[in-house]
Amino acid sequence: MARFRHSFCSPFSSEIEELGDIEENELIDKFNKIPWDGIIQKMSTMSESEIHYSPSIEFEDKSTKHGLTMSGVGDKNLEEFYVFYKRPKRVKRFFGLFEHDNPNYLTDVLGQTRQNVVELINALIEKNYQLLDQKIKR
Repeated sequence: MARFRHSFCSPFSSEIEELGDIEENELIDKFNKIPWDGIIQKMSTMSESEIHYSPSIEFEDKSTKHGLTMSGVGDKNLEEFYVFYKRPKRVKRFFGLFEHDNPNYLTDVLGQTRQNVVELINALIEKNYQLLDQKIKR
């Protein structure tokens, strides 16, 4: 049974496309095969009201609930990726006096290259959450 699930947000559809299970050795290939430049070029010819999302792919480890979403951005061509890191985390509130579990704690990092994204996907595969916390902390 595959450890990961994945979904895709197309700029041209209001529905998030749930793509189902995926093997860990397929994640990077799946990310690389998305025609990021072509999608962003097509977006540049459309009005803002016709665009629903930035093109984005999400990978989530089904057992740990740690996941990455990579979103391609640019004016006419792919310029960079925004990466969002979702995971369960115990967070403190009210000057540290109260703690609660947030099952969807989210941080992000901007300005990522394709090479940066591949490094982060590998960290997700390897369950290197310390590296993900270090690199994606905004």
